[in-house]
Amino acid sequence: MNNLSIVILAAGAGTRMKSEKPKVLHNISGKPMLYYSIKEALKLSDDITVVLYHQASRVQAQMEKYFKDIKFVIQDHENYPGTGGAVMNVEPKYEKTLVLNADMPLIQAIELEKFNIDATIVMSVLKLDDASGYGRVVIKDENVVKIVEQKDANEQELKITTANAGVYLFQTAFLKQYLPLLSNDNAQQEYYITDLIELAIKDGKTLKPLYVSVENFKGVNSKYELSQAEVIHQNRIKKEFMQNGVIMRLPDTIYIEEGVSIEGECILENGVSLLGNTKIVNSIVKANSIIEDSHLEDSDVGPMARIRPGSNLKNTHIGNFVETKKALLNGVKAGHLSYLGDCEMDTGTNVGAGTITCNYDGVNKHKTKVGKNVFIGSDTQLVAPVVIEDDVILAAGACITKNVPKGSLAITRAPMKIIENYFYKFFKK
Repeated sequence: MNNLSIVILAAGAGTRMKSEKPKVLHNISGKPMLYYSIKEALKLSDDITVVLYHQASRVQAQMEKYFKDIKFVIQDHENYPGTGGAVMNVEPKYEKTLVLNADMPLIQAIELEKFNIDATIVMSVLKLDDASGYGRVVIKDENVVKIVEQKDANEQELKITTANAGVYLFQTAFLKQYLPLLSNDNAQQEYYITDLIELAIKDGKTLKPLYVSVENFKGVNSKYELSQAEVIHQNRIKKEFMQNGVIMRLPDTIYIEEGVSIEGECILENGVSLLGNTKIVNSIVKANSIIEDSHLEDSDVGPMARIRPGSNLKNTHIGNFVETKKALLNGVKAGHLSYLGDCEMDTGTNVGAGTITCNYDGVNKHKTKVGKNVFIGSDTQLVAPVVIEDDVILAAGACITKNVPKGSLAITRAPMKIIENYFYKFFKK
């Protein structure tokens, strides 16, 4: 839409979430709810204002990690509480103003574009089987002629199944003229944005309903509703990837966060979690593996492997119960039961079971660098900082504390000792 300003209401405390964290910062698919409202708004406008109050500095700091050029204003909650009060000190710069709620994380720009209707106010409306709990919207001849809260509705009005979805498009001139006319003469002593609807109807303005889907305009007010919204959002993410060629085994068991990228021929088995800014290219992630903020290309991982942030795996095999962290592995095999942290390993290197990079001395992290064609025997400890050059064998059970030159064998195990007949002597048999 052209000439559109967008206001996002994010001032509420969200007491029904029963949390010290502001409601709008609770995560869905790895990002705060408010993130999604802003992300979709930016597809339609360059004039975005977020209205804050409860823990305002915390909310603003979190959003500024993701977005630039967003305006934040603090609601004068003491003097002008309520949804109407939230809009009072916003200064839209375009002809139309769309007012969104920050607790609608499933909203999509493609749906918001439908508000582009010629009217003083366009009001989102839900068509429900049962509108209990919602404010009712009375529609006649394709115009909104009345809105009524459930507590104020008469018997006939209670039968109405068209409900207010809570998103509005206003002509900005109307908004500026009528906001000062709002009153807090009600039980809550708050200024309601819905009163603008009543004022517009009273003055004969044009109000058009826009029927919207419950899924896209679903509000989140509790942790149960948060979980419901996340299921819907997850299904959207996974559907898009599968339509682009990703194979998923039992997709309902897979969790993929916003920001994950998957390219080429990939397979995700059941129970996989892909977190943060992970990128998967032409790879297989086997059952119950976790990959976080890492890059996986032409590789296979798992089952039950953990790839922690900063890992970059290329042409690499990671088996079961292997954990990596800040590991740059190119053409490496690590079949099972190993920890590879703060390390680089090059092509042809084989990591035996039980291998550990001892990267932390209790104060600082140190790096292990392993060259090409290195055979690391089982139960080896690489005490960083240490460099293993190309074409090296590290014997099983070795504790490597010094650099190992090219072509060498490093062995640190104590000589084996055999005492004959000791079993019979010990057990007196």
